[in-house]
Amino acid sequence: MAYRVSPSPTTPERPPVDGRAILEALGVSAVVTLLVTVAASLLPDRYVASAVGFTFLGATWWLVWSRDDARVAHFGLAFGGLVLPGKLDIGRLVGSFARALGWAVLFAAITFVPFWLGWRWWWRAAGDFHLRWETIDPSLFNELLGQLLIIALPEEAFYRGYLQTRLDDAIPARVRILGASVTPGLVIASIVFALGHFATIRTAPRLAVFFPALVFGWLRARTGGVGAGILFHATCNMFSMLLGRGYGVY
Repeated sequence: MAYRVSPSPTTPERPPVDGRAILEALGVSAVVTLLVTVAASLLPDRYVASAVGFTFLGATWWLVWSRDDARVAHFGLAFGGLVLPGKLDIGRLVGSFARALGWAVLFAAITFVPFWLGWRWWWRAAGDFHLRWETIDPSLFNELLGQLLIIALPEEAFYRGYLQTRLDDAIPARVRILGASVTPGLVIASIVFALGHFATIRTAPRLAVFFPALVFGWLRARTGGVGAGILFHATCNMFSMLLGRGYGVY
């Protein structure tokens, strides 16, 4: 008697790693890091943050924003349609902002108390927290705008918008972490982010930004955009600054 053998099911092959895309992403990051390092070394302190921010924005514009709408959306840089041509959908824009703000507030509520405890231990901050109302002058609001538009927006647009997305596309292996589909690109982008901070100010504690970068990267993967990461990034920087003022550390 002849037996008919059914073909065994085959597992679909995983797309190969795109080595050229990885080299492109890391090469671009190296050039941008070099440019911001030179700016930090040569320019007066009051111009450094602006120069660095415009360098990141310029690179992101060249790599993403100057291309077609589909690419802008894919890289999570559409901002609810704000930067896309055509009629602006106010409902979509408000919804996108509200979602990003909600994620930022949630993560602030989860992380700020542990961060405060770790910050006090690191800086050996003694005494009580004192932030008098008279210290909250217009410069504080200028600082908030600067953190949002000059630091958080450019860095998140480049590192989480361009770099992480490019690496994600090049490395197809994915795992789910708390509802977000992530690849090794998240970790690699966080390492590059930390090295970029170290290159501009060469002290070991600068490398610690690797850890919040993992959160910013997770927010990028979970929400599909960089808005939540921008708001949480700026909030973290402001919280750290207020702790420094309140405890008289810096």
